Amino acid sequence: MSSLTKNLDAIRQNNKIGHFRYTIGVTLFGMQLINYFDRVNLSTAGPSMMSYFHMSSTEFGIVSSAFTWTYMIMQIPSGLILDKIGVKWVSRVSSALWAIPTFLTAFVSGLGPLILLRVLLGVVEAPNTPAGSKAAGYWFPLRERGLATALYDSGTKFANVIGVPVCAFLVLHYGWQSAFFFTAIMSVIFSLWYWIIYRNPRESSHLSKAELKYIEQGGAQEDTQPEPGINLWFVLRQRKMWGLMLGNFAYNYATFMFLTWLPSFFVKTLNLNIQQSGFMTAIPWLFGFIAEIIVGGWFVDHLIKRGLDASKVRKTTIVIGLSMGIALVGAAYSPSVWIAVIWFTIALTGVCVSAAGFWAIPSIIAPTGLVGVVSSTMNVSGMIAAIITPIITGAAVDATGSFATAFILIGVVLILGVFGILVLMGPIEQMHPERNDSNATISR
Repeated sequence: MSSLTKNLDAIRQNNKIGHFRYTIGVTLFGMQLINYFDRVNLSTAGPSMMSYFHMSSTEFGIVSSAFTWTYMIMQIPSGLILDKIGVKWVSRVSSALWAIPTFLTAFVSGLGPLILLRVLLGVVEAPNTPAGSKAAGYWFPLRERGLATALYDSGTKFANVIGVPVCAFLVLHYGWQSAFFFTAIMSVIFSLWYWIIYRNPRESSHLSKAELKYIEQGGAQEDTQPEPGINLWFVLRQRKMWGLMLGNFAYNYATFMFLTWLPSFFVKTLNLNIQQSGFMTAIPWLFGFIAEIIVGGWFVDHLIKRGLDASKVRKTTIVIGLSMGIALVGAAYSPSVWIAVIWFTIALTGVCVSAAGFWAIPSIIAPTGLVGVVSSTMNVSGMIAAIITPIITGAAVDATGSFATAFILIGVVLILGVFGILVLMGPIEQMHPERNDSNATISR
C-alpha cells in the first residue's frame, strides 16, 4: 500500500470527514442527465417529426447532428473559459440558458428554424461535459475518481433509461412538441438547484475541514492558473492526447448512433410503435448505466486501491469496453426484437463502461490548471464523431434500406479506437514538459 493511501486511510479513521463531495457528484449527474434529455427528446420524437416535417432519413440525420456543430466549435473556447473563470460561474450562466432553445423547438414550423434552434442549444450546452470533468477533478481524490466520473457521466445513460420512455409516452399521447416542453421544465428546475448548491471546495460552507483535507491530499486538482508556457499548443503536441482523442472519437461514434438512431431502428426494422421502441431502447441503456457505475467506477477504484497499476486498470477497462461495442453488428441481422436487444445490450454495456475511463483521464493527465482545456480538446474528437454519425447512418439506411452497413462501419471505428488507446496513449499520467522528447514533433 502506498504512503498516500495510508495517509488518506488515516484521515478517514481519525476524522468523520463527511460525504458532501457526493452531493456534488449527484449534482453533476443531474447536469448530464438534463443535457442528455435534450438529445433523447429529438431521437424519440424523430419518427413523428420526420412525418410532420416530411423529412428523409438523411435530413433527419442532419437535424440530429446540428446540435453538435456548434457544440464542437465551442468546446475549446469553453475549456479555455473554464480554466480562466472556473466551473461555478460558467455552469451557472450556461444552465440558465438551456431551456430557451428547447422550449422554442416546440413551436417551430419548418426545417430551417428547427436546425437553428439545435445549433443554438449546442452553444449554450457546450461547457457542460468539460465542466463536469473539471469539477470532478476539484472535488474527488484520485482513489475515488473512477466512481466520481462514472457517477456524473452515467447521467448521460440514465437519460435514456427514463427520458426515452417518458418522451415516447408524451409523444404518443400529446404530440412530439410535449417532449420538448418536458425537457425545458426539467432544465429550469435543475438550473435553480445548481445555483443554490454548487461551489468550489474551498468556497463551500457545507464541506468540513476534514473532508477538504481528504480531497486535497488525495490528489485533487487545484483551481490554479497553468504554469508559464503550458497551454493548448503544448497539449496538442502530446502523442498521449492524440491517442485519447482517437479512442474518444470511437466511443462517441458508437454512442451517438445509439442516441440518435436506436428508437428509429426498432420502428423501421422491427416494426414497433413509438412507445414500444422507447421501452426497448431503455433496456440496453439501463444495463449500460448500471455497468458504468459498478464496473467503470466502483470496480476500477477497488482494483486501484488494492495496489494494481492505475494506468493499466483504466486502459484495460476502456479496451474491453470498446471491443464489446462491436457486438452491435449482430443486431442488424437479428431475426427478432429480443435478440436485437441482447446484442445492443452487450454492445452498449461495454461502451458505457469505457466512458467512465475516458472521462476520468483528463483530470489525471492535464497539466496543472488545464483540466478544462484537456477535457474540451478530447471532447472535440467526440463531437466530430457526433456530427458525422447521424448523417452517415441516415445516408447508409437510405442507400441500402437497412442498418447493416452503418453498424459494420461502427465496428471498424471501434477497432481504431482500441488502437489509439493501446498504441498511442501511453501511460495515464500527468503531462509535464520535462518528459517531452524534444526530437519528436508529437511526444508521448
